[in-house]
Amino acid sequence: MTLEPELPELEQEENPELRDFSRRFWGTLPLTGIVTLLAMGGHALNLFHGAMQNWVELVIASPVVLWAGWPFYVRGVRSVIQRSPNMWTLIGLGTSAAYLYSVVATLAPAAFPANFMMEGRIGVYFEAAAVIISLTLLGQMLELKARSQTSAAIKALLGLAPRTARRINADGSEEDIPLSHVHPGDRLRVRPGEKVPVDGLVLQGESAVDESMLTGEPIPVLKRPEDTVIGATLNTHGSLVVQAQKVGSATVLAQIVQMVVQAQRSKAPMQRLADVIAGYFVLVVIAIAILTLFLWGLWGPTPGWVFGLINAVAVLIIACPCALGLATPMSVMVATGKAAGSGVLFRDAAAIENLRRIDTLIVDKTGTLTEGRPSFQGLEVAPGFTARDVLRLAASLDQGSEHPLAHAIVEQARAEGLALSAVEAFESASGIGVRGRVEGRTLLLGNTALLEEAGVPCEALRERAEQLRSDGASIIYLAVDGTAAGLLAVADPIKPTSRQAVERLQAVGVRVIMATGDGPTTARAVARQLGIEEVHGEVRPQDKERLVAALQQEGRRVAMAGDGINDAPALARADVGIAMGTGTDVAMNSAQITLVKGDLLGILRARSLSMATVRNMHQNLAFAFAYNAMGIPLAAGLFYPLTGHLLSPMVAALAMSVSSASVVFNALRLRKASLGDQVRQA
Repeated sequence: MTLEPELPELEQEENPELRDFSRRFWGTLPLTGIVTLLAMGGHALNLFHGAMQNWVELVIASPVVLWAGWPFYVRGVRSVIQRSPNMWTLIGLGTSAAYLYSVVATLAPAAFPANFMMEGRIGVYFEAAAVIISLTLLGQMLELKARSQTSAAIKALLGLAPRTARRINADGSEEDIPLSHVHPGDRLRVRPGEKVPVDGLVLQGESAVDESMLTGEPIPVLKRPEDTVIGATLNTHGSLVVQAQKVGSATVLAQIVQMVVQAQRSKAPMQRLADVIAGYFVLVVIAIAILTLFLWGLWGPTPGWVFGLINAVAVLIIACPCALGLATPMSVMVATGKAAGSGVLFRDAAAIENLRRIDTLIVDKTGTLTEGRPSFQGLEVAPGFTARDVLRLAASLDQGSEHPLAHAIVEQARAEGLALSAVEAFESASGIGVRGRVEGRTLLLGNTALLEEAGVPCEALRERAEQLRSDGASIIYLAVDGTAAGLLAVADPIKPTSRQAVERLQAVGVRVIMATGDGPTTARAVARQLGIEEVHGEVRPQDKERLVAALQQEGRRVAMAGDGINDAPALARADVGIAMGTGTDVAMNSAQITLVKGDLLGILRARSLSMATVRNMHQNLAFAFAYNAMGIPLAAGLFYPLTGHLLSPMVAALAMSVSSASVVFNALRLRKASLGDQVRQA
């Protein structure tokens, strides 16, 4: 295979090997079709007479074999030189044997026994060589496209960083400079709606920064002087002056990119089993072909060497790796189509092969187990206030806030048809809440610290607040003219199917672990509702990746399910990465499996299909080798003393075709595979 850059560039061109193979495939596909039609029905149509058809097939098939198949012959020769027989050795031997035999049959038909002459010509196998080359090119194109997607996650991460930064010079002037020109200690201005250029320290200003692209949590974080900010996060509404601290490869984003690169390159190559088997298979086939040639040449009836050559070619043709090469790709092709119709997208064959072995699943919380969108859960009122008043006043005050929790309250009030009033003297209280005047009344809306700061007692509501917190909700108090009026609960709801998916995964022996950036109390509350016993809270992207690596060192086969950029390193490090289709592009590009609907039940469907597909692969490999096991002795002439007949290379080609057809039809059975109850199947 051609070399690939360790770290792709945003403007990187298309893979040159993929471009070359695509040109060879599409340029010769019409020739393959024509030579195949001639071989199958040329004699019936009487287009050519006698040996003329052989000459026409030679002219048409030669560009396919000699030009389109040239890279495969180069690899086949290298496999011999390096003493590492593999699929390329088989493809090179099989196609070259079929082609060279056919060339000799066309140029020197008199060298063959008379009984090999049919309708005035010797049977040739140009179509077999051409079809194998075209099929192999198609398979390589599909594999190269799948491999190129592994760099898409890294490109997406690189694309998060802004291209420029606004630097504040010593004289107070400001200028936009390339990001690569930023140095530690530089003062940078981050305006509303802009991305933070590098990791740094806030010197001036106050704003809420959306860090969900790295933390996975939907709620922006208030940033004030002395707080740290992370490069590539989004400044929502305020203006900040930031001092650069970490630039280039030292930033959090750059470190995540490196982790994704390292994790992706640690994956095992696909079809390892087929390559190992093929290595021994090649040696056996070559040995049998050589033995056949010499046994017939030295001890066979006259002309012994001609019979030996024909039988040796028959051995190589019947052992041609068409069925072996189709065994895994055909199953994968059908399975991926079947999975796509069920809302599961497999990126490569390795994911299908590995998913059935998974015994541990790490799940993110926000956006994976939960909806990822804060929503209003309910409220509690103090004596003297009504629920409608508490919700209306809180929503009226929150109209001036950019916080997602505020949005949830405002949306609920509007959904209930409440008329909101204008806000006066609105003020944000430094991350603990907001203040303002509505309808002439002074309102406070925030957490316990806000009310304590204002000297407003809220003991009567605290017991209920703790109950709601234990259910995973965030609590917001409302005070009216110095009196606690009530509390509002806002939470990220659990997806309806999450509990069912967790229960069924545990029932089939999969250990489920939650790892989230949320605080431990909220994480444990959600885990308790879902029946998850092992919980890791306040974990960073690198912590999730380390958790995956630690479990793998214990001998566990680990899958990771997540939806955020913060999950990308763990998704790439896991044996199987599973992304929510409702999440970020980086998560989906880092993962091997994407659940289109973001529904964890899709893992059960994917696992069921994985088991059926691998079983189908084994059946296909068995078909391929069974035909060879039966056909090779016949082709070698082992039964000639008993029957007095030899296996013509034409019959060998027919057997090769039958084995390929068996593989194809068996793979197509996967379209009817049941993806039902995983517990029942297990």
